[in-house]
Amino acid sequence: MTNFLTKVVVASSLLLSTAAQAHFQLVFTPQVIFERTSDVPLKLLFWHPFENGHVMDMVTPQSFYAVHKGKKIDLMNSLKPMRFKGSSNEGDGFDASIKLKRNGDYILVVEPTPYFEGSEDMFIQQITKSYLNKGGVPSGWEEPVGLVAEIIPLNKPTNVIAGSTFTGRVLSEGKPVAGAEIEVEYLAATPDMDTNSPTSTTATPPAGGTIVALSDANGYFTFGIPKAGFWGFAALGVGPATEYEGKALSQDAVIWIKAHDID
Repeated sequence: MTNFLTKVVVASSLLLSTAAQAHFQLVFTPQVIFERTSDVPLKLLFWHPFENGHVMDMVTPQSFYAVHKGKKIDLMNSLKPMRFKGSSNEGDGFDASIKLKRNGDYILVVEPTPYFEGSEDMFIQQITKSYLNKGGVPSGWEEPVGLVAEIIPLNKPTNVIAGSTFTGRVLSEGKPVAGAEIEVEYLAATPDMDTNSPTSTTATPPAGGTIVALSDANGYFTFGIPKAGFWGFAALGVGPATEYEGKALSQDAVIWIKAHDID
């Protein structure tokens, strides 16, 4: 009970601090569906993407890899430090890459080193998944990858249809989390892969602060997708770790999906 209450307090504190802006770990590439063998460039950023806002400094992640048909592909050697120029500041991030050889789903996973949020005197660790597909062949996008905190998609994350819904399930150490508070974020300005800066902003955050959903008794949540583009979901404080280097830690589960319009 004590550990559960600690998680609730940490998550609630973080929600209050991000009423106007939400921290979101990002593993980004503009194209997520590929027909042939491809060398895919990636960017790792810790950002406020809906507002095209403040960029936080990343340090080298604890791990960065892809999962393809149950096999882990280590991507740490592909990381190259870079500076991302946001609309209001610059921050440290990483360029990276992955080679897609075989057909199927590639689940990109970054387990970042916790970030210290000085204004709240606490650490944030957003364990993040993004998805790529080669050849149109499904091969495990709906499967957990064994993270201490993760969101399992119930809709194929590379081709959600704008105007439909997305459903996910929040897990902590493999078990569903009831009543998880999930922040919802839109990538309003996508990163330019060449200039390390945002493209033009295509959306404005709605009034009322951060969009939040709650998971049900079995860890499920559903959100209507109003617009094409990249959508992120962060289940706050659902991981088992609540402390890092003597400070409170919010260990979050993040997932990014791509929504498409139908012509």
